[in-house]
Amino acid sequence: MRQLTLLAQVGFMRQRSCRRYKTVRDSLPEPDRFRLEYRDALIEVVGEIIRRGLKPAAEEIDALAVPLVLPEELEQFRDLVLVEIARLHEGNIARFRLRPNEFRRWQSR
Repeated sequence: MRQLTLLAQVGFMRQRSCRRYKTVRDSLPEPDRFRLEYRDALIEVVGEIIRRGLKPAAEEIDALAVPLVLPEELEQFRDLVLVEIARLHEGNIARFRLRPNEFRRWQSR
C-alpha cells in the first residue's frame, strides 16, 4: 500500500512538473531567426571592430560584413551589430570572444 501511495505522488509531481514546463516554454519568445543565421558573422564582425579599435560606423561594418552577409540583409545586419556594440560591457564580451584588455583598449580610444 505504501508503494502505491509513493507511486501516486511521483505521478502527481511529474504531471505538475510538465504543466510548469509548458507554462515556462509558452512564455518564452520565438528564437530570432536572423540572429541565429548570422550568429558567427556577428561574433566575427563585432570582435574585429573591437580588436582593431575601429569606430562602429556603417562603412567599417559593411567592409567586414560584405563577405559574410547576403546583400539584401546587410542593412539589418548592420543595425544588429550597432545594437550589440552599444550593449557591450565586460560582463558579455566573452560571447564575442573578446579579452578584457582588448575591450578596455577599445573603450579608451
